[in-house]
Amino acid sequence: MLVFTANPEDYTARGKIITPLKDRIGSEIRTHYPVTRGHAMAITKQEAWTERTGALKVEIPAYVREVVEEIAFQARSDRKIDKRSGVSQRLPITTLELVVSNAERRALAHGEPLVVPRVTDVYAALPSITGKFELEYEGELRGAEQIARDLIRSAVGSVFTGMFDGVDTRPVVEWFDVGGSLPLSDSSSADDLIARARAVQGLRELATQAGLSGAAAAPAVASALDFVLEGLYAQKKISRSDDRGYSAGEPAPRRSARREEATHDDEIRIPSGKKKYYN
Repeated sequence: MLVFTANPEDYTARGKIITPLKDRIGSEIRTHYPVTRGHAMAITKQEAWTERTGALKVEIPAYVREVVEEIAFQARSDRKIDKRSGVSQRLPITTLELVVSNAERRALAHGEPLVVPRVTDVYAALPSITGKFELEYEGELRGAEQIARDLIRSAVGSVFTGMFDGVDTRPVVEWFDVGGSLPLSDSSSADDLIARARAVQGLRELATQAGLSGAAAAPAVASALDFVLEGLYAQKKISRSDDRGYSAGEPAPRRSARREEATHDDEIRIPSGKKKYYN
């Protein structure tokens, strides 16, 4: 049996297998990216190194797996990322491995026997994300790391919206709107995160919507709470500082009173005497 494998983009600008090579192989296998998030999760689960040896047990929440896969789906549709180079399944595979490693580091530091990754652990995997795509000119101007952060936020928002569709999140949002703040860190222990989040009204109740059972261990509870906070941040209902401090969302920019009064056919006279129309 002879097996030929190559990335055509590496040696031809046409993006196709060159004629002599195809002639010698005799056949051509056409591949594609996973069509659904479920198929992608199955591939990553098979290929990623997540079962670690030692005394620590690893439990990866379904929403963490979905967020990791959604990053790749978001990247494949982002116009700032080069479509010719593509975004292979290696991106979620290596990203999930680093997500688990960051959670494992935290569990070892705090003596926790159970490793449960959080959504914020995905940010520790930024190098594995930025190294798996090439940028168009517009993307180069923005920067690979910022684009990766935007992809993570979009992915979290997509997964969170699908899971919390129709769920009332106002109690948590209102707690922040009246001046509440919650300083956290991706290195915080599970017990510390739970203790800090206890002050936020309705947050624990929302965490149960993420599939959290009543007898869940502290690392699993902390992960679910973290997911809710990151989901609300992704939906721009609350804000988050660079050092993981959550607070009220940024107020929406208001249009000027003069412009708000203008309708489709309204005419506003500006100081120069010229006329400006608003559509």
